[in-house]
Amino acid sequence: MTERISEPVIIINFKAYGEVEKAGALSLAEACESVSKETGVCICACPPAVDLGYVSRKVSIPVFSQNADPYESGSATGWATPSMIKGCGAAGTLINHSEHKVPMPQIGKCVELSKRSELVTVVCADDVLTAVQAAEFTPNFIAVEPPELIGGDISVTTANPMIIEESVAAVKKVNGSVLVLCGAGVKTGDDVKAALDLGASGVLLASGVVKAKDPVAVLLDLVKHI
Repeated sequence: MTERISEPVIIINFKAYGEVEKAGALSLAEACESVSKETGVCICACPPAVDLGYVSRKVSIPVFSQNADPYESGSATGWATPSMIKGCGAAGTLINHSEHKVPMPQIGKCVELSKRSELVTVVCADDVLTAVQAAEFTPNFIAVEPPELIGGDISVTTANPMIIEESVAAVKKVNGSVLVLCGAGVKTGDDVKAALDLGASGVLLASGVVKAKDPVAVLLDLVKHI
């Protein structure tokens, strides 16, 4: 499945905003698909869990789960196992988002089980230390997102560019195969360019696209420098 994920990658986390309830999740995923096809940039959609299978079957771009739980098939009532996520048609999963944090051992277990199910893994980290610790598990990506900037109007590339540079360097020392994404406050193509210039392999963002009146226009702006 990793062959469908090319760099730089734009990952859109739909979260649980009202805009993606009912038909909204598919509509936004189709907007991502349209821009991806038009520009050739890899754009991945992360719909809510209740829409994961439906959206995965309807669009051709990679679809990610917003979370995976550290359980194998079996007695795991109410949990989303990596094998079930894969069975929905998803290409990958976020792990340890700042709004759904889990202890480090669970991150490792989630990455292990997700790899076994051939899911692309994106582990979220709120600082350099967490990024380094997560790199030990060899996820495909680590998304560095200072929580105080998530959903705000100032991109991490402006407020704290050093955390991106330091995370890229530190993660490479631990495991050169792990790529770093930039998140928190990213909203424009200039923010994306700044992230790439700092060494990131893409971005993870949410509200800037999900809550936009014209998501296609915002997506086109995000990829304009790629």
